[in-house]
Amino acid sequence: MSHRIFTACLGTETNSLSPIPTGLDLFSRTMMVRNGEFGERVSLFGLPLITWRERADALGWQVFQGLAAFATPAGDTTRAAYEALRDEILADLEKAMPVDAVLLNLHGAMVAEGYPDAEGDLLSCVRQLIGDDIPLLAEADLHGHMTQAKLDAADVLVYFKEYPHIDAVERANELFDIAERMLVDGLKPRMAMHDCRMLGIFPTTREPLQSFVTGMKQLEQQPDILSVSLVHGFPWSNTPEIGTRVLVVTDNNTELARSTATELGDWVWQNRQRIIAPFVSMDEALEKIAHVSAGSKPLVLADTADNTGIGAAGDSTFVLASLIEKSIGGVAISPLWDPVAVSVAFDAGLGARLSMRIGGKLGPASGNPLDLTVTVMGLTRDAEQPFGGSRAPLGDVAWVRIGDPHNDDTAIDIILNSQRVQAFDPACFSVAGLDPLTRRALVVKSTQHFHAGFAPVASEIIYMATPGCGSMDFAGIEHPLLTAKLWPAVDDPHR
Repeated sequence: MSHRIFTACLGTETNSLSPIPTGLDLFSRTMMVRNGEFGERVSLFGLPLITWRERADALGWQVFQGLAAFATPAGDTTRAAYEALRDEILADLEKAMPVDAVLLNLHGAMVAEGYPDAEGDLLSCVRQLIGDDIPLLAEADLHGHMTQAKLDAADVLVYFKEYPHIDAVERANELFDIAERMLVDGLKPRMAMHDCRMLGIFPTTREPLQSFVTGMKQLEQQPDILSVSLVHGFPWSNTPEIGTRVLVVTDNNTELARSTATELGDWVWQNRQRIIAPFVSMDEALEKIAHVSAGSKPLVLADTADNTGIGAAGDSTFVLASLIEKSIGGVAISPLWDPVAVSVAFDAGLGARLSMRIGGKLGPASGNPLDLTVTVMGLTRDAEQPFGGSRAPLGDVAWVRIGDPHNDDTAIDIILNSQRVQAFDPACFSVAGLDPLTRRALVVKSTQHFHAGFAPVASEIIYMATPGCGSMDFAGIEHPLLTAKLWPAVDDPHR
């Protein structure tokens, strides 16, 4: 039997502390796709939609593809932008009706003016339009927020399991499997969530969380458990329902969903100190560079607070200024977002030596701009780097060097780029002509998504607790809309 399904995407990851507003232009520059025309360069959040289309085509189902819109993480989305994008998706859906199921790809941590849970609002609007009997399923980023509105509106929610996000397509297939069983076999999913009352960043590349993720997948092999998600949450959103939660989807067994979510959530709470990322002070991390042996793999240092993937500008100078002050050479930084400096470098040309003001453009969280004398070492137009099976644009990139242009061991190299994006892969260095394996240390502007690409080439990975609007001082982040108690601001919020 042929079925008619509707797919669409809307999302962004909102850092309410970011100085960069999220408007329609930012969506247009990141991903704004209509009628499924993704082209050759598909972003991470386009991959699930393509997966669903291919799965449905293989079954002979009709697919109606609504708007797919996603914005690079930044500050709160404007009301006008959110309402325009939401209403376009709803209009697309109304044109496609009647449909047998709706599959949405969301982020989950989108905050808009007047809509602290924007994607919860979208799901509620879709439910109102299609009625109670049509399956509504959604995939989301594990840094999304698991809210009551989402739980009430959707039949099934599936979140990424891995951080870094290497499993978007795997989770898309998981969601489609459930949708197919709902349409073909009459499956009736039931969901329950457990609030761990925690705030933090939790890499799944480290134990014991790595084994916990494996355990979630093993639970899904049990007959009545369809999906298990650890929803990490996003600490920098100003929204009431924030924090880490466990979500379990079962085959028509609400009590099993509740008891499993509670059991898993209790484990997460008991192991909170072991699963949080091990942050090291910037000064302590930079001191380690001196101990890197010649010819060994580079030390990889994550500038965690200036990660564009959590809404930071990507132009902070705190680490660079400290490297200069301490006269630490043999280090490369990438990517530092500075379109003006990139333009100047291209105008000056390869090999030019000139004075240049770098970074510190977006306010106090970016540090002070630095006036430096640099040599232009490499120039590349329209560069990109791989990420999770997709391609992430860097824009135009310029490799500039502080120090002797002929001495890699004493120089500080900076990869400047024109499009806000974090470091995902060593290609963010090599696209400009710099061989990252020849440096004592690499500073990557990222929190965790760099891990998959850099772990194979790193002697050690260090998460630096750097200044910026992505501060890892979770107890000190202000959440004006939050009313619940959360760890680590409160030692035991369960009391």
